[in-house]
Amino acid sequence: MSTYMAKTDVAGRKWYVLDAAGKPLGKTAVAAADLLRGKNKPEYTPHVDCGDFVIVINSDKAVLTGKKATQKYYRHHSGWTGGLKEIQYGTMMAKRSDFVMELAVKGMLPKNSLGAKALTRLRVYKGAEHEQAAQKPIAVD
Repeated sequence: MSTYMAKTDVAGRKWYVLDAAGKPLGKTAVAAADLLRGKNKPEYTPHVDCGDFVIVINSDKAVLTGKKATQKYYRHHSGWTGGLKEIQYGTMMAKRSDFVMELAVKGMLPKNSLGAKALTRLRVYKGAEHEQAAQKPIAVD
């Protein structure tokens, strides 16, 4: 019995649109990560880049469940002594919701070159308008 090995088909990549309005941030990020990896396809192969393009719209209308808006923090360090910066997720969602969505999707992708390549196929927009209308994206519920 032979095992099917998928090949990277760049021409066969599709475009999908996810609307994050009123949906939890994490559930939207999971759906985007699955589409970016190609897990919705029957020919999915873990070590092959066979995912599609994903457009996430209305990222500013995504919701944080529970007390994450006040209890969860985004932290980064400048590298200098005392250079730890932290900001609450509620504030981050108000200012940079597109960055928060990208960060959530990035955390759900593999930490290697496949994940980095998949992240380049992600587009996140705060509003309902996006620039990829010419690609005729398919809406995903």
